[in-house]
Amino acid sequence: MTPLPEPPPHRPNTAFRRLRGQLSPSEFAASVRRAAREIGEQVSCDARYIGRVESGAIRCPNYAYERVFRHMFPGRTLNDLGFASRESVRGHGARGPAGGPPAPASLPVPGPRPGPEPSGHRGGGIVDIFEESELLRRAFMAGGAAAAAVAAAPRVGAPSRRSGRRVGEAEAAAVEEAVRRIRVLDDRHGADPLYAHTAKPLSAAYALLDAGGYSRSVAERLFAGAGELAISVGWLAHDSGRLPDARSHYAEALATARVSGDAALEAHAFCNTAFLARDAGRPREAVRTAQAAQRVAERLASPRLLSLLALREAGGLAGLTDRGGCERALLRARTLFGRGPCDADPEWMSFFGEAELEGLEAQCWSALGEWKRAVEHARRAVSLQNPHFTRNIALFTTELATDLVAGGAPDAAAAAAVRALGLLEQVKSSRIRRMLDDTARILRPYGRDETVADFLARHEATAARPEPAGRTGPV
Repeated sequence: MTPLPEPPPHRPNTAFRRLRGQLSPSEFAASVRRAAREIGEQVSCDARYIGRVESGAIRCPNYAYERVFRHMFPGRTLNDLGFASRESVRGHGARGPAGGPPAPASLPVPGPRPGPEPSGHRGGGIVDIFEESELLRRAFMAGGAAAAAVAAAPRVGAPSRRSGRRVGEAEAAAVEEAVRRIRVLDDRHGADPLYAHTAKPLSAAYALLDAGGYSRSVAERLFAGAGELAISVGWLAHDSGRLPDARSHYAEALATARVSGDAALEAHAFCNTAFLARDAGRPREAVRTAQAAQRVAERLASPRLLSLLALREAGGLAGLTDRGGCERALLRARTLFGRGPCDADPEWMSFFGEAELEGLEAQCWSALGEWKRAVEHARRAVSLQNPHFTRNIALFTTELATDLVAGGAPDAAAAAAVRALGLLEQVKSSRIRRMLDDTARILRPYGRDETVADFLARHEATAARPEPAGRTGPV
C-alpha cells in the first residue's frame, strides 16, 4: 500500500501578520467579528483562528471569512492577503466533496470550527464598544513616541527624549486613526459609553505637540489631528449631556486652529460651538458663532460646509424666534447643498447628507412652533438616513415623535417613540434620551390611548433597567 505523502510544512502568512499591525490576536479577532456584522456575515473568529492563519495552518479561508477579509481590506486579493488560491489548495475543507458546493459559510475551514467567543463577549452592544475602545488605544499607541507621550505627559519634551527618536508620520497617522475610530463608534453606538475612553488619546495627542522635534509636514498633521480629536471628544461630551466639558474641548480645538492657522479646523470648531450654544439655550451666541464659521469657511471652497454652517445659523435664529432670518438661512443652506459635493469637503462631514439637511430644518420649524412643517421634514430625515448612522436615526425618530405630539397626534407620536426607544437599545445618547423623556411626559395625559399606554409602559421599563456592566475608566 502506497503511503500517503507527508503534508507540506506550514509556511507562515507574513502578509496577514503585517495587516494585524500592533493589535493583539484577540483585538484583531474582535475587529474581524465587527467587520462580519457590517456585511451580515456570521463568523466566530477568535485569537486561535488568527494564530492558525498567521502560522500558515489555514492556507485558504472559507467563503464567509474571504468575504469579511475583502470587506476589511478592499481591493486586495486572497494572494495579497497571504493566502493560496482556492484552486491550488487540495484536500482541505475549503470546498465540499469533489466539485460540490462550498462548505457552510459559518464554518472556518480547514480544521475544526474555532472555539467559543472569548470570555465576556456577549455579542453586540456595550461589550463591542469596550473592544473597540481597546482597538482605539492600541491604534493610537502604535508609535513609540505616542506611548512615551502618555507616560510622560504633561512634561514638555519628554516624549522625544524617552522614545529616542523624532515624532514622525506614524504618530501623526495614529492621531488621525483615533479620530476616525471615534466617529465611527459614535455613529453606531452613541456617545455615552465612549466619552470616558478618550481621555488618554487626547492627552497624548497634545503631549506629542509639546514634544517638538518633528518636520513641518508632520507638525501640520499633528496640529490638525489633535484639534479634530478635541472636537470629537467635545462632541461625545455634548451628546452625553456634559455641556461644560464640551465647551472646554471645543475651545481647545479653536485655540489649536488659531495657533496653527488652520482655517478648516477653525471652521469645524466654530460649527460645533454654534450647535452647542443652541442646545445650551444660548441662541444669540449660536448665531454669532455660526456667522464667524461662515466667514472662515469662505476660504475653503466647500459649498456643503457652508450649507451646514447656514443651518447652524438658522437653528440659532429659530431659537430667537426670528422667522424671516431663519427662512433666509434655510434657503441659503438648500441652495448651497444643491451645488453638490466636491473634493474640498472636509472628511468629518461624511454624516451631512440630505437626511441631515432635512433633520436640521425640522428642528428649526419645531423651534418656531410650525409643527406640520417640522413633521414633514422629520419624516424625510428618518426615511433618507443611511443605516450606518444609527444614532441619527434614533435622533430624528425622536424628533418626529416630539413634533407629532406637539401637533396634536399623540397616537402617531407614541408609535414613533416606540421605534426610537428600540433604537436606544443600540445607541446610548443622554441627549436623545432626555428628548424621549420629554415626549413621555407630554404623552402621559393621553395614557388611555392604547398606543400611548404601550409606549409609556415600555419607556418606564427601560428607564428602570440598569445599564450593562463594563469598564468605565479612560482608555
